[in-house]
Amino acid sequence: MTSPRSPTRRAFVARIMGAAASVAIPALPGRAAAGGPPPFATARHQFTLVRGARPVPPLAIPRLGGGALDLPSFRGKVVLVNFWATWCAACRTELPILDQLAGNRRADLAVVAISTDRDRSVVAPFVKRLKLRHLGIGFEPSGLVGRAGASEGIDTPFALYGMPITFLLGVTGQVEGYITGEADWLSIEARRLFDYYAGAAAGG
Repeated sequence: MTSPRSPTRRAFVARIMGAAASVAIPALPGRAAAGGPPPFATARHQFTLVRGARPVPPLAIPRLGGGALDLPSFRGKVVLVNFWATWCAACRTELPILDQLAGNRRADLAVVAISTDRDRSVVAPFVKRLKLRHLGIGFEPSGLVGRAGASEGIDTPFALYGMPITFLLGVTGQVEGYITGEADWLSIEARRLFDYYAGAAAGG
């Protein structure tokens, strides 16, 4: 018997394959340049800089435990916005790392993890199994915040090039860059990246 989530997974992958001419934000390779951010990469992916992004608009993202997540309310902080799904193996590796980062309570950093699952009922048990206690968990299956494939006239602030994918918002609330795949957000390299973008709040 076919899993009810299998078509969603196949459709998601198909949309990614056709995303080259979609809502993708113009980007530059994330190599460190003179005066630019320090390099941050995994064995397969690197942090990619975004050029010409607008500040993220005030969209209310339903919070799994009730209420809403308001990304613009984090202005003045560096914000990691992670998109994930319960069917994503790499997400199971990365989410506990992000949860630990959120638990460190760094004053100039916020961490948000947004589920793209269509079935809300599978998200809460998944979060409980991974013992995620510190992350702000959002639920946004509609594609109004993050979307893969053709935009169909919908202007979304985040283009989902892969799963998982994590966007870094600077202190002014705009997307500075992203990295696909699981990453070690507890590493020295990640801390240097946060320090670089947090320094902008002090004119650094």
